[in-house]
Amino acid sequence: MTGKGLRGWLLVCCLALSACERPDLSEAEQQAIRFAVASAPLSLDPRLATDATAERINQLLYRGLVTFDAAARPVPDLASWQALSARHYRFLLGDDGRQLGDGSRLLAAQVKAFYDFVLAPDKASPHRGNLAHIRRIVVLDDDRLDFFLSRDDVLFPSRLALGIAVPDQHGRLQGSGDFIRYRDKALHDIWLRRLRDGQLFRFLHVADPTVRVLKLLRGEVDMLQNDLPPEMIHYLEAQPGIRMQTRPGSSFTYLGFNLEDALTGQHKLRQAIAMAIDRRAIIQHLFAGRARAAASVLPPEHWAGIKGEEGIAYAPHKARQLLAELGYSAGRRLTISYKTSTDPVRLRIATVIRQQLAEVGIDVEIKSYDWGTFFADIKAGNFQMYSLSWVGVRSPDIFQYLFHSQSQPPVGANRGRYRSAHADALIDSALAEADEALMLDGWQRLQAQLLADLPYVPLWYEHQVFATTRGLDGYHLQADGSYVGLGTVEHTPP
Repeated sequence: MTGKGLRGWLLVCCLALSACERPDLSEAEQQAIRFAVASAPLSLDPRLATDATAERINQLLYRGLVTFDAAARPVPDLASWQALSARHYRFLLGDDGRQLGDGSRLLAAQVKAFYDFVLAPDKASPHRGNLAHIRRIVVLDDDRLDFFLSRDDVLFPSRLALGIAVPDQHGRLQGSGDFIRYRDKALHDIWLRRLRDGQLFRFLHVADPTVRVLKLLRGEVDMLQNDLPPEMIHYLEAQPGIRMQTRPGSSFTYLGFNLEDALTGQHKLRQAIAMAIDRRAIIQHLFAGRARAAASVLPPEHWAGIKGEEGIAYAPHKARQLLAELGYSAGRRLTISYKTSTDPVRLRIATVIRQQLAEVGIDVEIKSYDWGTFFADIKAGNFQMYSLSWVGVRSPDIFQYLFHSQSQPPVGANRGRYRSAHADALIDSALAEADEALMLDGWQRLQAQLLADLPYVPLWYEHQVFATTRGLDGYHLQADGSYVGLGTVEHTPP
């Protein structure tokens, strides 16, 4: 669509939208900074949440014992630590950041209670698998607690980055982040208050990218981030009242497979699918170059990432050969289902992938669902093939969470039911390795093994794109797409 055509279409859509009735808001509420998000969070309980929007909002509400530096290495947040042995870690809560939303002080016993909940089998926390080797937690006093492990784990501190949530006297969760919940609303309309100045923020779920852009242009929202087709980005860049930020990102998009399925469980078929996808064409045309090819969950700049590797090369002729070896031909094609959300950008990607797979002899049936239904199906293993993104990945222990045979839902995120004794051994060995050079070698050998086995097809790391009105300033876009820039964004004086 040309720029002129897009402008006309947007005008028609704008006229078609009914005028919004202004709710009865206080003066402070009317000054709230409104952030339109493509997907509503499924939960704001950090013990249970795994979706991207929830992770990003929870990062504002809750602080963890550990955070990460620019090189993705663990550093103290709420607590420093001492490795008394490879199976015994002592954490000391510091003075900074311990005030909870009700004004009380975070105690070591509350940290223990948080992790006891995560570890309880009956709570079905998706983070349990990543922490299942915690044998016991001992509170020494209000400031110190010890973690005892059932196996060596030199990366253990990096596992304790979950934001600590503590129930208040009414059972509502509170944290010690820079923001608190302002009011208990539905998850499609979330209000937060910034503690340092009382500035209110409102997260509004607006699924359709066209409507998000229209709301920004009409002043109904103040900012939006990502999940925009390139023509919308180009259009916004040309608007005098809009400020744009773009930067390379680390959010990892992939195709996932059900390895227990009779079709997608076949290694040759997954190879054929990987070789049939022209990622460079998708990046050029669907993302206007605002992405880069991926080979692993970890980006190449990560200390444990694969340097200079871009994943499976586009080779449609080899894909056809592999399908022929499986007994498929022009007269005997196979059909697989591809699950995705109803987000228009994700549907467009799915449509292009369907076309590329059709060219080598694979017919794809796209099945799109609202976010909650789609994500529930993925966690339940109710799929053949799907696409999702991982955001905010910092530590290589993610490989245990995603690919170890003991990390199948609900205790982990091995949603494709990948089982490999060799991969398990590489993960276990790397986690127990104290020598950093040997540990790095182990993680890189594991990533090479995953690229060979293809439980996932790595697709790309999407750039981060942010748009706001001229009335706001001070937002710093992060490579992982987090919302921490809301800590510094301000209304621009008139």
